[in-house]
Amino acid sequence: MARLARLTLAQARYVNKAFWRNPSRAFFTFAFPLMFLVIFTALVGNFSVSLGSKVVTSATYYVASMGAYAVINACWNSLAIAVAFQREEGLLKRVRGTPMPSSVFLLSRVLHSVAVGVGLVAVTAVFGRAFYAATLPTGLTLARFVVALIVAAAAFCALGLATVAFLPNTDSAIVTTNAIVLPLLFLSGVFIPVTAKSPQWIQWVGRVFPVRHCVNAMQSAFLGTPFNWDDVGVVALWGVAALVVALRFFTWEPRRA
Repeated sequence: MARLARLTLAQARYVNKAFWRNPSRAFFTFAFPLMFLVIFTALVGNFSVSLGSKVVTSATYYVASMGAYAVINACWNSLAIAVAFQREEGLLKRVRGTPMPSSVFLLSRVLHSVAVGVGLVAVTAVFGRAFYAATLPTGLTLARFVVALIVAAAAFCALGLATVAFLPNTDSAIVTTNAIVLPLLFLSGVFIPVTAKSPQWIQWVGRVFPVRHCVNAMQSAFLGTPFNWDDVGVVALWGVAALVVALRFFTWEPRRA
């Protein structure tokens, strides 16, 4: 077990180096949450919002939302696309022919995605604090936020690997993954709040899929509003289900003709 952990950490460091040696990819990965934060704050203005007994600024609200977006994008969208490309390039097949355990390769990719997601949340929070005076969580609120963040990161990594299992080729990887993730981001209150006045079918989508529950958990923990552990539980259940699907259907062989 200790040997596998050392191998995984070593491989994760290699994945991390490869990530930072692609400046454009690294730049846009970290720029998108900040860009959306600036855009939405500029569109709606930085005013006070009453959330029950809690009053926060709209910038603080969007810092929490963009934190959720960052985790979902890094751990689901980006991971699925990256692994799909590596599979179709034959890299996954070659890895299975080396002494390195296959699990080490995938775990290192997951570990890197989690690290990027956590880093994105930290950068977004610092940016929001520096430029919009956003209020950051502390104490018990911070602890809840960290738990929600880690559970979400793990669950969406599992969803990323499950998604790869059904991507037929590299040409469809980006389109298919974005076609799944982007609508859920909009329908789950990441960019535009979903309220009781929203259409019933939008509220239904939010209740069924994990994105809304991730947003609820991270927002309530970040903002200090009443926290519902059921949201964390739903995200975790989706992660377990996705892991089962990935273990059953994930393939290492290229699917190209």
